[in-house]
Amino acid sequence: MQMTDSPSRRDFLRTLGAGVGLGAFGVFDPRPFLGAIAPAKTYTNPVYAGSMPDPGVMLHEGVYYAFGTTGKDRKADGRIFTLLRSKDLVSWEELGGALTPPDADPRYEYWAPEAAFDNGTFYLYYAMGGVEEEKFAIRVATSTRPEGPYADTGTPLVDCTGNRFTIDAHPFRDTDGKWYLFYARNYPNTEGGFHPGTGLAVDRLDGMTKLAGECRTVLRARHPWTLYEAHRRMNVYDATFDWHTIEAPFVRMHRGKYYCFYSGSNWQTRNYGVDYAVSSHLTGPYTGQGHSARVLHGVPGHVRGPGHHSIVTGPDGNDWVVYHAWNEALTVRQMCIDPLRWTGEGPRVSPSWKPQRVPGARR
Repeated sequence: MQMTDSPSRRDFLRTLGAGVGLGAFGVFDPRPFLGAIAPAKTYTNPVYAGSMPDPGVMLHEGVYYAFGTTGKDRKADGRIFTLLRSKDLVSWEELGGALTPPDADPRYEYWAPEAAFDNGTFYLYYAMGGVEEEKFAIRVATSTRPEGPYADTGTPLVDCTGNRFTIDAHPFRDTDGKWYLFYARNYPNTEGGFHPGTGLAVDRLDGMTKLAGECRTVLRARHPWTLYEAHRRMNVYDATFDWHTIEAPFVRMHRGKYYCFYSGSNWQTRNYGVDYAVSSHLTGPYTGQGHSARVLHGVPGHVRGPGHHSIVTGPDGNDWVVYHAWNEALTVRQMCIDPLRWTGEGPRVSPSWKPQRVPGARR
């Protein structure tokens, strides 16, 4: 039997089209309640399953912006650096690429972006190189909006020693309002009993786009766990090294002390992890390096090579660490989050792989 629209049925449909809820007909209308559904109370790492190495995260006006390394790759819009946005550190929206490449040569790689905001302008610090052996330079781009697009200023930030390998820029504003730039650079010597390898330096920023030329060493590798590669041949230095690496500096002030966090060992392996040193002054001296990655390290079978992190204030007002870790196949570095605990033994992160309470969620 063919159904026809009776007058009563037509009136019913016409009323619905006019926007009257089903409740007018004695039928429960769930639509007014859909917006009141409580947000998820748990998250499970990774919070972003795509490629997101070296996540640099900036909080601006209640919104988190995360910038990730793209290497030689370009985003669909032709730009570099994966850019994500979130209001809760858990749900992330993709915004495309952050920066138009400053050079059209496809051989260039772009690493470790990190953003800062000062006096109405957003600054994106990053490293560019890879065409010549062990040659990377730190650069900076600007934008009037946190989501960009950013444009390179045209001039690299040159280390005061002329070091050919400078990466992992981390801008930090001290309590007096002055800005400093922490970064990693190569030390192919064993002076002071340190291992040859990549270590950390700092210099004062001059106008946010230049270094003041006052650079000084912050930390160098001194413990076995930071080994990057044994018997590493480096033709640029005409030598073979047991090369160690500490990189990815991130400074956080806690109870009047400066904590310089860093990642150590080989980022391509499961051994990568995070440790720290402490100082009463921003530029050092820093002491208390660990014999292992005390802050954040892998968990066999679950968490692989966690590191190169940012620390941000979460929606709950507490410190949260945003870091990358490898997927099970060791093919993609994905973005994860976990709370930073300030314990009597120092800062600690328990990397998670099971459901955890979201930042700010009530018990």
